Amino acid sequence: MKTVNTKYGNIAGVDCGNYVVYRGIPYAKAPIGSLRWKAPEDPDKFEGTFIADKFAAKCPQLEQDPDGPQMGFNYGKEFYSKEEFKRPMSEDCLYLNIWTPANCTKASALPVAFYIHGGAFMSGYSSEEEFDGESYADKGVILVTIGYRLGVFGFLAHEWLSQENQNGISGNYGILDQIKALEWVYENISAFGGNPDNITVFGQSAGSMSTQVLVSSDLTKNMISKAILQSGISCESDFLITPNLKEEMGYGKNFVELTGASSISELRALSTEELMKCQDKFMMDCFQKGLGFVFVPTVDGYLLSKSVKEVYDKGLMKKIPYITGFVGNDIGQTEDDAKANKPGVIEDECKKWAIKAEDATGEPVFVYSFEYNLPGDDSGPFHSSELWYTFGTYKRSWRPMGEHDAKLSEDMVSYWTNFMKYGKPSKDENEWEAYTKENKNVKVFC
Repeated sequence: MKTVNTKYGNIAGVDCGNYVVYRGIPYAKAPIGSLRWKAPEDPDKFEGTFIADKFAAKCPQLEQDPDGPQMGFNYGKEFYSKEEFKRPMSEDCLYLNIWTPANCTKASALPVAFYIHGGAFMSGYSSEEEFDGESYADKGVILVTIGYRLGVFGFLAHEWLSQENQNGISGNYGILDQIKALEWVYENISAFGGNPDNITVFGQSAGSMSTQVLVSSDLTKNMISKAILQSGISCESDFLITPNLKEEMGYGKNFVELTGASSISELRALSTEELMKCQDKFMMDCFQKGLGFVFVPTVDGYLLSKSVKEVYDKGLMKKIPYITGFVGNDIGQTEDDAKANKPGVIEDECKKWAIKAEDATGEPVFVYSFEYNLPGDDSGPFHSSELWYTFGTYKRSWRPMGEHDAKLSEDMVSYWTNFMKYGKPSKDENEWEAYTKENKNVKVFC
């Protein structure tokens, strides 16, 4: 075990030889009981040494079935089939994990990678099979992965909840969790050998959308030095809809009516299981009405004063370097897009972001396309497939990975960690040039 001293007390991590992992560190109080549907609060200080040797529970969600497709692809088989990576579910889910090089000391001041998982704001967790920090530690980068509230637990807005809030707002708890975790890292990561002034926030799918929200919000202040947005961004499309509070409270009103609760106390008295059953019925009704996912980040005047599309349009995103990219068969691809061998809306949005952000911030933006056909089946470069390579975890996959997969993973981990260190993915600028109006360069991984 290796012990570090933080603002909240001593934390002991597991020594794995060339790296140390600190699993399941609480970054906020458990959002249960009276704290359900409230902004996260600072955790209590530890009595004695906290032994960070176990990954925490995941937020309640629909289990991924290894034997059936979700959203047109079998993500259960891809990422959620191995027993050793499965986690129990609990509303007590506000924990983070940290991987550091073994020889890391407080004086190391290493760059920090802060990762937000995807899952449509309805599923996913911080210790999935494809997430691991060993490859980052080998490159001299500290990786942090976080859990946050999902679905109705993370995004329910309702008049009752707004009335008890000092700002007269509700919803957005899942994003406020992410910010609380970021604050925890900013305040404590130096004890682990990290540099709080060099934190790269990155995520994929809903994690990328979350990253876009964080670089669009004043609440994150100066805590983000760089950002990577993988397969999830809205510039002019509605890929990420950030409705206003009135609209979100309308969805919340319909949900609460379904529960039968007649007061906030009755609503909080409902069990996790009862809320999950109501959520399943409510989401089925939403999809039948063509509404899609409605438990999402909201323009509430506190977290967001403008929609993410307005922030993009006015060039008000944080003035930092960015990487943004897409995969060959990404979500949002139409049949016409597929026939034209075009990823679709996400490709267009990534390129729009690159030009706008470079113009508005004066910082470089790097764009990539992941076009590799993974071995083992004919699914092609599906949404999320790059994660095996950006985390260096391809050997965990059920797929028959080979030398090319090893080389591709080494390249992508190197580019990602170089960006985290230097603000550009390659020391040789000709190796991966920034995307500009004059030079619409896209780095292709295949």
